[in-house]
Amino acid sequence: MGKESAIEMRRMKDGAVYRFVAAPTTEGAPRYRREDKDVWIMRDPAFGWIVWDRENKALMGRPWDVAPSEQGDLPPACEWVSKRGGDSFVYQLVFV
Repeated sequence: MGKESAIEMRRMKDGAVYRFVAAPTTEGAPRYRREDKDVWIMRDPAFGWIVWDRENKALMGRPWDVAPSEQGDLPPACEWVSKRGGDSFVYQLVFV
């Protein structure tokens, strides 16, 4: 499997893992769909790489310490922070 074909978001608090797979796109930057939900890792013009909940049209997470101007053609393999309601979680993005 190539570096661009799958991503895992590994929650640091409890070890939960969410798997995202590459999805076809004609928009330039790759995008990744979570295997069990309509949630995407994709590039946003203003925020850079984000986790986007398509159903609820909500920004769910983004890289913690890599500014959008410093992000490359792929989502940064670093710590990401998510927000859902009043809860926040830290994840490690890993290419698999």
